[in-house]
Amino acid sequence: MTEQATPVRTARLGRTLGPEPAAVGGAVLLLPGGQEVSGRRPSPVRAAASVRALGRRLARLGRDEGLAVHVVHYRYRGWNGGEAHTARDAAWAVEEVVRRYGDVPVCLAGFGMGGRAALHAGGHEAVGSVVAIAPWLPGDGAAAASEPVKHLVGRRVLIVHGTNDERADPGRSFRFAERAKKVNRDVCRFEVHADGHGLRQYRDEVVALASDFVMGTLFGRAFSRPVQDALAAPPPLGLRMPLAAGFGRTLRR
Repeated sequence: MTEQATPVRTARLGRTLGPEPAAVGGAVLLLPGGQEVSGRRPSPVRAAASVRALGRRLARLGRDEGLAVHVVHYRYRGWNGGEAHTARDAAWAVEEVVRRYGDVPVCLAGFGMGGRAALHAGGHEAVGSVVAIAPWLPGDGAAAASEPVKHLVGRRVLIVHGTNDERADPGRSFRFAERAKKVNRDVCRFEVHADGHGLRQYRDEVVALASDFVMGTLFGRAFSRPVQDALAAPPPLGLRMPLAAGFGRTLRR
């Protein structure tokens, strides 16, 4: 008997959230959370749950501009050390967007391990902005210091983190933001007081903040005042900006 070859795993883009634009003017790639080490294939439904609320809001807000919103489905659940599978899949997804839609602005928006993937893949020339929500980042020492930041020059970066996150240390994202801010002034970070990794207490505020940032970076809409202040403030103020309860309820659209 001949052995059957193991099928090659490939990443893929989910269908556009909301109606498919007739003419695409920009794209958002949603990068779900993952694990530090895992060779298993993610469940498409469960993996997308962490980013679907943001995706639905963006699809609605960007309808007139022709915004295409896709969830990226990874080959593996894990980052897997030097393989950096989720980051590589994010980079592939940017290339796929360019192939499908041409020269349109792209935002990478990731949660958890997807946040790390977004930060890694943000150096692609098509990417103009990055959103990292509760990003999982390596610990102190050499691993943290080697996490790249210089490739983010020229991109606008938003990091959002709950202060009570026990799965992805918020101190690590602050130190990463400090390093990134030294080479790129267009970096800001918001803290969600007393919320955990899933940011469930302030989900609406986080989604509103991320949407405000994405629509501003992709289509030139005016940022809300808190985002303007966070980008303009020197560290540490612009990297510890509190996300106020009720943010987004009074935004004019």
